Amino acid sequence: MSENNVDIISAEIAGTLAGLFRERVRRTPDLVAYRQYDESDDQWKDYTWQDMADEVARWQAAFAREELQPGDRVAVLLRNCCEWVQFEQAALGCGLVVVPLYTDDRAENTAYILNDAGAKVVFLQGSEHWQRLLKVHDQLGGLLRILTLEPVTVPDNESRVRTVADWLPDDADGLREDKGEMDDLATIVYTSGTTGRPKGVMLSHRNILMNTDSAMDVVMMRHDDVILMNTDSAMDVVMMRHDDVLLSFLPLSHTFERTVGYYIPMKNGSTIAYARSIPQLGEDLLTIKPTILISVPRIYERVYNKIQAGLAEKSPLAAKLFNLAVDVGWQRFEHRQGRAGWSPSFLLWPLLNKLVAGKIMAKLGGRMRVAASGGAPLPPDIARVFIGLGLNLVQGYGLTETSPIISGNPPDNNDPVSVGIPLTHVEVKVGENDELLTRGPCVMLGYWNNEQATREIIDSDGWLHTGDKVRIENNQAGHDHR
Repeated sequence: MSENNVDIISAEIAGTLAGLFRERVRRTPDLVAYRQYDESDDQWKDYTWQDMADEVARWQAAFAREELQPGDRVAVLLRNCCEWVQFEQAALGCGLVVVPLYTDDRAENTAYILNDAGAKVVFLQGSEHWQRLLKVHDQLGGLLRILTLEPVTVPDNESRVRTVADWLPDDADGLREDKGEMDDLATIVYTSGTTGRPKGVMLSHRNILMNTDSAMDVVMMRHDDVILMNTDSAMDVVMMRHDDVLLSFLPLSHTFERTVGYYIPMKNGSTIAYARSIPQLGEDLLTIKPTILISVPRIYERVYNKIQAGLAEKSPLAAKLFNLAVDVGWQRFEHRQGRAGWSPSFLLWPLLNKLVAGKIMAKLGGRMRVAASGGAPLPPDIARVFIGLGLNLVQGYGLTETSPIISGNPPDNNDPVSVGIPLTHVEVKVGENDELLTRGPCVMLGYWNNEQATREIIDSDGWLHTGDKVRIENNQAGHDHR
C-alpha cells in the first residue's frame, strides 16, 4: 500500500468540523469525496472534494443573505445525500448549530424539536416531508426559511418556502475562513426517548473531533499513523484510507453514522457512496463494491437469515460444507488473534473459501476489508458466522451523549462477545448496580434547555451515568448493557 493513501487529519489540526472539511479540501481537492445515484441521469455520479467545496461556498453565501448569526440553529430533514453534507458544512463554517431531524419521525415530534431548538431554517427533502409539516404548520412560526431539495406545492400565504435551486446563488467567492472555537456548540441531536419529550444532546466540535481521533486509535487501529495486522498473504492496514469506499445507509440523523460514516472518512480522505435505499442495498453492494461497511445488527441479521433460508433449500451436503467453512474460518480467526494454535484443518481453507466463503463475500461486493456494527448488541452466533466466513467484523458501544463511541473492538484484539476496550481519552468505571460510568472529552456539554436532566445524568465529578449494565473482563466490556 502506498504511503500516499494514508493521510489523517487530527482533531488538533482540524480545530473545528468546518476546519476539518477545509483541510481535507486543501489536501486532496481532486480525490473523489462522495458518490450518489442521480435519478435524472439514471447513473452514479462522483463528486470531488473541490466539487463539494464549491457547493458549500454557495450555501454559505446564501446563509449570509438570510442574516443568520453565529450560534443560530438550522435543521435538516433529509435522506443521506451530498446535499446533507453541503448544508451542514456550510452551516458549521458560518458558526451555525446543526439540528438533524429523523426522516420518519411524527410531525408533532418534528415541530417540538424545531421549536425547542429555536431553529431559524429547516431543509426538507420534498413533498412527503412538506405534507407532514403542513399538519403542524401553525406551530412553525419561529422558522424564517423553509428550504426544499425537490419542488413542493406551497399555499399562497406561505412565503418562506424556497427550493434550494432557486435559493442558492449561481456562484460564490470561496469557503469562509472563520476559524471558530473547538469548544463551540456544533450540533444538537435529539434523542428519541421511550418516555417523555426528546432531549437535545449538545455536542461541541471538540466532543466529536476527539471521538474521531480516539476511534481511529482503537477501533480503526492507528498508531504512529499506521498499524499493520497479519493476514494470510500480506500485512493489511486496518484503517480508512484514500482508496477506501464506504457505503452509507444508516441515517445521518444518528450520531453513530454521522461520526463513523461521515467525519472519520473525511479525516482520512475516503470516498462515501450513498446507498439508494435499504431494499436496494444488495444491488448497491454489488455496484459500489465497498471496502468499509458501517451497520447495525439488524442488517447483519437480515443477511444471516437470508443465508440460512438459502441453505434450507439446498442439499444436506451444502449445509455441512457451509458449517465446515464457518468452523475452520473461526478457528483461523482465533489463531490470528493469538487465542488458539495452528490446526491442520487450515489447509482446507483455500478450497472452503472458493466453494463457500468467497461466494458469500462476493455478494457483499467482494472487497470488504472492515465491517463495523453498533447501536445494539450483535448476537455472538451471528458474529461468529460472518467472522468465520472471512469478514473483518468489529463492534462497539456508545451513546449519543458520548459523541457517540465509548468502546470498540480493535481488529487485532477482537472479542465478538464483548463491545471492546475503552477508546483513548475515555475513562470508564463500574458504578452501583453494575452501571457503566464514563468521563472524558467526548461527553456532551449537556441537554439543551434542560439543566435538570443534565444534572441527573452527569454527576458533580463529571461522570456520565449511562444507565446500562456492564461487566468488564480483561479490560473488555461484556454485553450486559440494557
